[in-house]
Amino acid sequence: MDYNFYILLSTLLTIFTTITLAFLVRAYKSKLHEKSINLPPGSFGWPIIGETFAFLRSDHNKFVGDRMKKYSSKIFKTKILGEPTVVLCGTAGHKFVAANEEKLFVAWRPHSMQKLFRSSYQKAASTVIPRQSEKHVVTAPGFLKAEALVRYVGGMDSMVLDHLKKQWDGKQVVEAHRLTQQLVLSLSAKFFMGLEDHSRIEKLAELMDTMMLALHTIPVNIPGTTFYKAMKASQAVRETIMSFIKEKKEIMASTGKKVQDLLSYMISTADPFTGEFMPDNEIADKIMGNVAASFNSPAMTTTFIVKFLGERPDIYEKVRIEQLEILKSKKSGEALNWDDMNKMKYSWNVALEAMRLIPPLQGTFREAATDITYQGYTIPKGWKVYWTVSTTAMNPEYFPAPEEFDPTRFEKTSPPPYTNIPFGSGPRICPGKDYARLQILSFMHHLVIRFKWELVNPNCKITGGMNPFPVDGLKIRLQAQPVPA
Repeated sequence: MDYNFYILLSTLLTIFTTITLAFLVRAYKSKLHEKSINLPPGSFGWPIIGETFAFLRSDHNKFVGDRMKKYSSKIFKTKILGEPTVVLCGTAGHKFVAANEEKLFVAWRPHSMQKLFRSSYQKAASTVIPRQSEKHVVTAPGFLKAEALVRYVGGMDSMVLDHLKKQWDGKQVVEAHRLTQQLVLSLSAKFFMGLEDHSRIEKLAELMDTMMLALHTIPVNIPGTTFYKAMKASQAVRETIMSFIKEKKEIMASTGKKVQDLLSYMISTADPFTGEFMPDNEIADKIMGNVAASFNSPAMTTTFIVKFLGERPDIYEKVRIEQLEILKSKKSGEALNWDDMNKMKYSWNVALEAMRLIPPLQGTFREAATDITYQGYTIPKGWKVYWTVSTTAMNPEYFPAPEEFDPTRFEKTSPPPYTNIPFGSGPRICPGKDYARLQILSFMHHLVIRFKWELVNPNCKITGGMNPFPVDGLKIRLQAQPVPA
């Protein structure tokens, strides 16, 4: 028995030593390669954690701006979220990434996001996101194209109005952030899944909010941490969606209903590249990703529009006048349509200005698919690349008096390309940007017609980091407005 134990111990030590040596050799070769090339200026910060805490907790504009001043206004290196990362700054950096998608760069998401949105079947999957498969899900069969969205405007309008009547009417004070989260999740749940159960949607909104807090964080899965709570929420969301997939399949089998939403399409359509139907857990993962994308950013943007309109009664009045003109052109009870949305030019400029001042997502990551030369420096293969809107959206060269909330700046002149890009750019521009636009404008239309408001706490703190949000939920004091017949 002792002999067998020593054999086992010897084998384990041999395996451990081999793996350790291989890791050290690889790390040594990587260091030699890095020393032989001209890396961008910058600092990796502390061992292991790098500059992660400063990146996640400090004001994003300050984190990037300080390093641009210290190292370079075009490019600098850092270490965040466990990865050596190069930050590309300014319009030239944005354009370089957009022009080289799927050539020099591939999509990459932080480890925390990968763990939150990947079920057990994907644990061994590559961290690189295959664009072909991803694009097939979000674009086929044209769910997010304008011609498909035209048919959805009326239903969206009805749901927004119903939400305001049930959740806002008769209230003196409401928490705008929580309610906008419920609204955007109700719309996306209906659009992507055909789910209309309010109690289930309200629970999903709470769980998704918990997950959103850990999208960009150190994935330490220990009880009490933000990431641990997010992983529990992720599991609960996945279980809810899996249960609904089962219900959906049973309904489709018994009624023979045609495709009405993305979930039905994913259940009933084989992958064109493999000819196979997706397993339920893969469907759940993809639905989770789509719902999250349509939940976080639109909810943030809508919340901050409420904030800015509450702070600026003069701008609120201009939005209301525009929306009342549209209302006057409608018959009593007639829903908004696509043409109405296209008339909301000033209202959309308000949304653009809100997204410029407080981007719903400060930036996004890519991975270098090969050694890349940029601005005379080399970005090694496998390093992460981060581009951020903060290097252009607050630049007075493009936006005079950038700290001011001024929607008319978009009337005076169109901003230069790659300066204000809240939906991204290039081949990976957000496929749901038109859907988000409809959500935002439909909400603005009904909100300003039915209410005027003021902030309960004008000094409400906005968190820094990648996903800004109001700490107190943005409580507002409502004043009902007469709705023209």
